[in-house]
Amino acid sequence: MEVVLDYGRRGLRVRLPEANVVKTLRYKQATPLADPQEALRQVLEHPLGTPPLRQLAQGKHNACVVICDVTRPVPNRLILSQVLPILEQAGIAREDILILVATGLHRETTRDELLEMVGPEILNNYRIENHHGQRLEEHTYLGKSPRGVPIWIDSRYVQADLKITTGLIEPHLMAGYSGGRKVVCPGLAALETVKVWHSPQFLEHPKADCGILEGNPVHEENTWIAQRAGCDFIVNAVLDDQRRPLKFVAGDMIQAFDQGVQFVSQVVRDTVPEPVDVVITSSAGYPLDTTFYQAIKGLTAALPIVKQGGTIILAASLSEGIGSREFQRLFEENPSLEVFMERILGRDYFVLDQWQLEELAKVRRKARVKVVTDGLPQEVVARLFVEPAPSVEEALEECLRQYGPQATVAVIPKGPYVLAQVG
Repeated sequence: MEVVLDYGRRGLRVRLPEANVVKTLRYKQATPLADPQEALRQVLEHPLGTPPLRQLAQGKHNACVVICDVTRPVPNRLILSQVLPILEQAGIAREDILILVATGLHRETTRDELLEMVGPEILNNYRIENHHGQRLEEHTYLGKSPRGVPIWIDSRYVQADLKITTGLIEPHLMAGYSGGRKVVCPGLAALETVKVWHSPQFLEHPKADCGILEGNPVHEENTWIAQRAGCDFIVNAVLDDQRRPLKFVAGDMIQAFDQGVQFVSQVVRDTVPEPVDVVITSSAGYPLDTTFYQAIKGLTAALPIVKQGGTIILAASLSEGIGSREFQRLFEENPSLEVFMERILGRDYFVLDQWQLEELAKVRRKARVKVVTDGLPQEVVARLFVEPAPSVEEALEECLRQYGPQATVAVIPKGPYVLAQVG
């Protein structure tokens, strides 16, 4: 059988032995919106839990509209093309509208990326700035959260008269689902906030996992933090497997997010009857698979359905390499994942982006990992606590030799965008 994995911008076609493949996990059939512009207009006019956006904007002197960075395929151009005119029609001058890119602790979004994200008309006519998570002086301190997280949020957002956030609701490896509160924390938070919120205190909790909100301390805490920072209005999208809008939600940060989660959870969940020996997955292609840091999300997505001692085969382009310099440093100064975990659990060791290596450690405690990529040399991949493989087919052949010719295989072409479960 032939399957196309999401890989880079073009995909990766692989041939697999049909007798071994238990299931290819996919989105459920869902009809894309026939008229996305009209559907968006409707939720802006009839939001959940708040007055319409045009009413909220009346009398406001300025506005901060937050968008995700390039790692999230949000339909920004569509959303902004309706939100921005509403603000101006309500009396907020264009020069008093700031589009703030919620980079979290990621690198700055480049002008070329912004052009792709929002289009030339918005890029050339509105003020767009990046959040800088490592510049504490650009943040305002808002006290501590219930679990002791120091709250430092981008001052440009905190001081805005009208706070609007946009985003995408999809499964998330730590927070249950992305979207809603997450664009504020970690999107607009300082390192001092994220390093505590992403510490083992939170991430080692059994409910800090994909698809889980109730009892998830990561979700509960950043919801509290986002409420403390304030959010007047959200606009979130749900996309299908071809990145076409299925639904828009808007209004109150919690009510609209909950409605979006309820919808998306029915679309993205797929199951296998029992754990399998091998999972073949991706990191959902561009823009999520450009670095190994982001591609780890494809591994955690496969974790619920792989047997203890099984293997996950990940195909990711890694066109931008490993990730940040700090993330690379983790591989240089930790001889093993066991040493790394011992260090971070000891609470006297911290390196930016360590949380993603912690997620890899969770994966490796359960399964072997083979990585197929043309973005990094195999000798470099071998230093990332995973095994390089020249192709998916060759990686699977090796697995069949190990587990036997009757070994079971599941395939997740879209990796972390699918909520894979046993059931």
